Amino acid sequence: MLSMTKEPKHATTWRSGRFLASALAVYAAIGLLGLITQMVPSLERQVTEQNLADFLLPPLSDGYLFGTDELGRDFMWRLIGGLAVSMSVGFVAAALSIILGLVLGIIGGFFRRTAGASVAVLVDVTWAFPEILLAIMLVGWLGPGLRSVVLALALTGWASFAKIVRGEVLSLRERDFVAASRVLGMSKLRISLRHLVPNLVPVMMVMTVFYMAAAIIAEAGLSFLGLGAQPPTPSLGLILARGRDSLHEAWWLVVFASVLLGGLVVLLNATSDHLRDRLDPAHTERR
Repeated sequence: MLSMTKEPKHATTWRSGRFLASALAVYAAIGLLGLITQMVPSLERQVTEQNLADFLLPPLSDGYLFGTDELGRDFMWRLIGGLAVSMSVGFVAAALSIILGLVLGIIGGFFRRTAGASVAVLVDVTWAFPEILLAIMLVGWLGPGLRSVVLALALTGWASFAKIVRGEVLSLRERDFVAASRVLGMSKLRISLRHLVPNLVPVMMVMTVFYMAAAIIAEAGLSFLGLGAQPPTPSLGLILARGRDSLHEAWWLVVFASVLLGGLVVLLNATSDHLRDRLDPAHTERR
């Protein structure tokens, strides 16, 4: 009969910590490269400068590692710029969503009566529409561009955060430390800031990383439809849209952008999973 040995808890924690450190290094490198391309004029020109004489050169030709695009631009630098744009949009959209969702989730779970019922109805109404369809409607109303995309993703993504926060708050408000704070005469606002928010940080960190992946996919889809980043701003979705027209003669435009987009999303999802293991030992024990 086969016997199964349980992996030591410290081994799982160490492995998750090592993965998170490696992932953080990758995110920092992407952000640093994106910042450098914006601050160094020569590199900024590499991202946007056109050279029609080098039209659709394949990879590893004439000094172009990843080839060139339909306007003769260095495709390697276009991909670097697109990665930076995707990370920026994902981070800002997730940050705005978590702030809005945290505030409304605490109101819905801790402040009862009219305020709590209003938040619950607002969440249900928002969830009645598919997020991507609602985002398309908002971007169409606000006008195409990355700012509109970020705002639309924040206004459609907050409901998921609020739903989870409300569920956690409904559990936390029955704990002894919350009851003791009420007996001591602390206001609901002070209890929220001092006791609820610190206990919600682990859940919010995991959800933020997870939503970053969803926001990056949504931004790529909106840019693919022409509602997101506008030329000459690099965007992986815009690169895929342009590369689709030249797929038979310039396969690298679609392949490289797809691999980078998929790899970034998979890395973010794996990061949220390992972050959950790191912050919630009980989940690791159950799994």
